[in-house]
Amino acid sequence: MKIGIISDTHGWIDPAVYEHFASVDEIWHAGDAGTSDVITELEAFRPLRAVWGNIDGFDVRKVTKEYLFFGASGKKVLMIHIGGYPGHYSPRAMELIRDLRPDIFVCGHSHIVKVIYDRDLKMLCINPGAAGRTGMHKVMTMLRFAIDGEKISDMEVIEFGSRGRSQGF
Repeated sequence: MKIGIISDTHGWIDPAVYEHFASVDEIWHAGDAGTSDVITELEAFRPLRAVWGNIDGFDVRKVTKEYLFFGASGKKVLMIHIGGYPGHYSPRAMELIRDLRPDIFVCGHSHIVKVIYDRDLKMLCINPGAAGRTGMHKVMTMLRFAIDGEKISDMEVIEFGSRGRSQGF
């Protein structure tokens, strides 16, 4: 199973997303879609799992959830927008992690790409950075990887341009 993870699109999808996610089986959007149009466009392209983020209004929250807990090719996955990273999890994320014990934890919000294995909690923590043209990041990023039973492989950080490029700067 090939997965594309994206976050913090803030109401806009760069056309490069479709090129880089052409081979994925599912897209996981870790919040701050910005508009329900982003959700609709991604759903039309590939099967989508999405959570809402702190900037998302009612239109996005109506078609997503605060968090998702699901199975993907033998792995338990927890996804929430504001999550943190090993040693610095948000209180809500930590509550869910302790209750659900995921193998993979996905979040967004920070606009900083991180892929870290939490040895204490025995889970892979993934943040794809930010794929939108607004925010503190300078380069738009997302992730792509594969899950095959117990094996997670082919993890790729995709940098696909400066956010200024998208605005004609």
